[in-house]
Amino acid sequence: MEKVIQTINRKNGKQRLSVLRMELDYELLTLFDALQTNDQEQVKKCKQKLERLRREWIEYLK
Repeated sequence: MEKVIQTINRKNGKQRLSVLRMELDYELLTLFDALQTNDQEQVKKCKQKLERLRREWIEYLK
């Protein structure tokens, strides 16, 4: 049973990493747009979200 749970967690982890990668790409694009338009409020929000995504990415890689 333990091995089954580990396998499921590994598969879910790989799927979540794929989703995280897409979220990071989208948020980086949003940050780029905010920087281009000098929207400081949006820049701040993007940086906060990117930091959260970065921490989650690191957790999955452990």
